[in-house]
Formats: sequence, C-alpha cells, structure tokens
Amino acid sequence: MITKHRCANGVRIIVEKIPTVRSVAIGVWIGAGSRYETPETNGISHFLEHMFFKGTETKNAREIAEAFDAIGGQVNAFTSKEYTCLYAKVLDEKAEYALDLLSDMFFNSVFLEEELKKERNVVLEEISMYEDTPDDIVHELLSVASFGEHPLAYSILGTKKTLLEMDRSTLEAYRQELYTPENIVISVAGNASDSLIKAIEAHFGTYESESIKPILERPTIHHNKLTRQKKTEQSHLCLGFSGLPYGDERLYDLAVLNNLLGGSMSSRLFQEIREERGLAYSVFSYHTSFIDTGLLTIYAGTAPDQVDEVYETILTTLEDLHEDGITAREIENSKAQLKGNLMLSLESTNSRMSRNGKNELLLQTQRSLDDMIASIEGVTIETVNNLAKDLLDTEYSLSFIGPTNKTFTT
Repeated sequence: MITKHRCANGVRIIVEKIPTVRSVAIGVWIGAGSRYETPETNGISHFLEHMFFKGTETKNAREIAEAFDAIGGQVNAFTSKEYTCLYAKVLDEKAEYALDLLSDMFFNSVFLEEELKKERNVVLEEISMYEDTPDDIVHELLSVASFGEHPLAYSILGTKKTLLEMDRSTLEAYRQELYTPENIVISVAGNASDSLIKAIEAHFGTYESESIKPILERPTIHHNKLTRQKKTEQSHLCLGFSGLPYGDERLYDLAVLNNLLGGSMSSRLFQEIREERGLAYSVFSYHTSFIDTGLLTIYAGTAPDQVDEVYETILTTLEDLHEDGITAREIENSKAQLKGNLMLSLESTNSRMSRNGKNELLLQTQRSLDDMIASIEGVTIETVNNLAKDLLDTEYSLSFIGPTNKTFTT
C-alpha cells in the first residue's frame, strides 16, 4: 500500500511499506533538470548533483563515502532533463542513519572552491568520455533535431564552456531557485518503520523558501535531419516521432506499440534487421515521456556500407505497421511481456521507490498494481492501430553519426 503525506512546508513524502523485505530505498526527488536551465547555465543541474557528494559542514567527500560503505549501503544520484534524484538503499535497521547522511548532503553541502575545481574536471572528463561513445551522442543529436533551441534539446552534462564559468554562487542561486519544498518529493520503499517517516518529516518538513518554480514553455516538435561526420567503425542512426506526455491515457497503448516495434527480441525491427538480414547487432526503439510532450525513438548501429539498407528497412517496417496494423498474436505477446516486466520490477525496492517518486513529482498521483494491470489489459488492436496511425503518419526527425557524410531525403 502506498501512502502520501504532505509536510506543512509543502514537501511530499510517499511511502510504500513492504514488510517482507529487509531493505529500504530512500530517494530525494527534485524537479530540477536540464530543461530548467538556460544556455548560460546548461549543465548546472548535473554539476550540482555531483557536488552533493563532495563535502558538507561536518564530513568531507571521503567521509561521506566511508559512512555509506560502513553500513553496507548503496548511494548514488542521477540527473535527467526534468528531475534530479539523490538516493540510497540500505538495510532496514540502517535506514534512519542513511536518511541523516542524505539530508546532510542535501542541506549542508558547502561547495568548497577546491572541490568545485576537482569535480568540474571530473565532469569535463565525463563529457570527453561521452564524446567517445557515438551510440550515445546520436541520441543527444536527435534531441536537437527534434526540439531545436528548446531546453529539452540541451545536454544534461552541459558544455565545457558553461562548466568553466560556474562557481559557488551560481550553484547556490540555482539551488535556491529550484530546490524548494513544493518541488521536493521524498520517496521510500521497503521495510520502513514509523520512526523513519517521522524522521523524514523532521529533516525535510520545516525548511522554507520563497522561490517560485519557473513556468515551462511547451516545446514544438521539429523534423530536422542532423548528420555528423566522425571517425567511427559503425554508423549510428536515430529516427524520432512525436510521442505522448506523462499522464496521457494512451501511454499503455504506446507501450504495447513500442514493444512490438522495437522494444523486445521478438519485435519487428529486431527480427527483420538483426535476425533475418544480419545488418545490425543493436537495433531497438523506446519512448521517452516529458511533462508536456514525448518522443518515440528508433536506433540502429551498422556498418557504413549498410546504412541505406537499414534505413530503408526501418521505413518499410514502419509503413507496414502503419498500413496493415498489428496482429492478435503480437498484441497478446506484448501485453504478457509488459505485465511480466511490471511484476518483476516489484521485486526491487529501488524500482518501487523510483516509480512512486517520479509519479508524485510529475503527476501528483499514484496508481495501484491492479490499475496498471487493468490498463494493460484494456489495450486492444484498435487502440494500438489508431495510435500507430496518429504517431507514424507524421514526419520524423533524424540524427546520424558516421565516418562519411550522408544525406537523408526521404
């Protein structure tokens, strides 16, 4: 059972008690990501996430790491385009101690100049590492092709130029602006005690901030085709179609559609491009939802002399799906797989914590397992085919990275 409590200052606490496990996952979710940045501050959400691990008023970076290691716990963080999460998974008996550490990092990080300099260099190395992985960069290039100059096109890591211009005052100003009580969700899943919930309210339920969350500009989906020449062994290709935002009632139809398109080993793209033609090792599709839009992405990596055949095969597969629709066998297999994946995810306290925290932060609501199963069961051939016609009957954006220049005109 999932319970929700709103503190007096606006911080929301979401708890899913699971007495049959011995672990507790605690996540601090903040509505702050690269979408909330400007061209001058691009990368600040991710950089700030890094700095939470670099020392507080009472502990340095090593002592923070040693404190979690000493209790056999896991601690980490991540940044996306629309949110940041700082989280830990520990034994239930160590949950309150882990909460003390997380709250200390959240409230008392000091951003020492020496640590800022070192961590800035770490992130610059992360950017360099990312540049060496074209199968990652091509997805970022697709964001630019799809969202143009909108902040959803910004890199989560930022740029070398913007990072070099960030200092302690920049980080503090950004934290003051977006790390506000109304913009914070604490999500807990596992064998959580009542005293842990009280401790969360004691830590997070009293601080105040007068800042107001910025109003987001709804993006326009573009259909640009961007190519980049880079010395690589493979060529990397992405196609992007307009998708659905968080909370859209058709997301379960889209989950089924994506699964049979390229989201599984039995999907049409995987079977046709890899199994039947042997043109690629990696070929898949996935959908990304945002607050007010979404993007359905198809990716394939192949030898440079096979790009045209892979591209034409993708387009033919999409045309067949759009014109002829799906089969009864496909929809039943896809629904069964989605239900299986959903049930398996319930075995992880981290997965439950993440789902609950993200749902509350972005949708302000929770759904029970029975509701989600019912939504999957409610998907029909007609609803999937109608959605395929809506989404795949549009133009698409495209990104390409490879050792030779190419032009895509279709």
